[in-house]
Amino acid sequence: MILVTGATGNVGRELTRELDAKGAELRLLVRDAARAAALPERAERVVGDLGEPSTLTPAFAGVDTLFLLTQGIGTDHTAAAVAAAAAAGVGHVVHLSSLHVTIDPLPAMARWHHEREEIVRASAIPATFLRPGGFMTNALDWLPTLHEENHVLDPVGPGRFAPIDPADIAAVAALVLTGTGHRGKEYALTGGEALTVTEQVRILSRAIGRDVEVRAVNTPDEAVRSRFPHGAPRALADAITEGFMLMRADTVGFRTDTVERLLGRTPRTFADWCARHADAFRGPESAWHPSGSA
Repeated sequence: MILVTGATGNVGRELTRELDAKGAELRLLVRDAARAAALPERAERVVGDLGEPSTLTPAFAGVDTLFLLTQGIGTDHTAAAVAAAAAAGVGHVVHLSSLHVTIDPLPAMARWHHEREEIVRASAIPATFLRPGGFMTNALDWLPTLHEENHVLDPVGPGRFAPIDPADIAAVAALVLTGTGHRGKEYALTGGEALTVTEQVRILSRAIGRDVEVRAVNTPDEAVRSRFPHGAPRALADAITEGFMLMRADTVGFRTDTVERLLGRTPRTFADWCARHADAFRGPESAWHPSGSA
């Protein structure tokens, strides 16, 4: 039995489909069963909350393998999941971490991920760590300014990075969850193309059939709003600001061949992802003007 946390998120949705296609015995830990309605019917649902450890026992009963995805900037949810896994005799944890933990010295954004990895290691449960870089789905953060003013804020300028499609992360996770030889491994996952934000926006523009303006950010607060339009807690905002500074300095773009090596195919491209999500970016025609003005 495989237990999936974060099943309704960008990676989790794709992962449940991958595991369903493989015929895996599958259980989903969900806080709200209604949000999982679109996921494969064959997957068992158990309502629980990593923030309420007392609700976890039924979800972990009989589980052999855990896909562990926790969000935010804390470690309590990871600790609760690992404790429940240890109590249930889970034999393998596949933990979604971050490529940031490979940077020395650790940036702020990596500290929470590093601490979570250490919680998993301290449990002595055999584990595999998946460490993706930036997600292609982060481009959805552009929607507020794109729909309202037809522009995208660029906090990294000449910096390049190789965004990865969450579907590729899910495909790797499904392979690791159902295969052998992955325990004790750490996999750094990136896409195959190192792009600037401007290059990404050009690709998106072609997919949606209109030009989108790119505007450089001028202040740290504006940089944070490029990811979190409604603001972020100070600790997270500071970590994001630092992360953008590091990205701006990398004008080559770190890439790995891990996805191709494990899956036997090249990673999905950003153009592919944009084509699949073009409708979300087009929005109502009344929300934009070809000139970029409202």
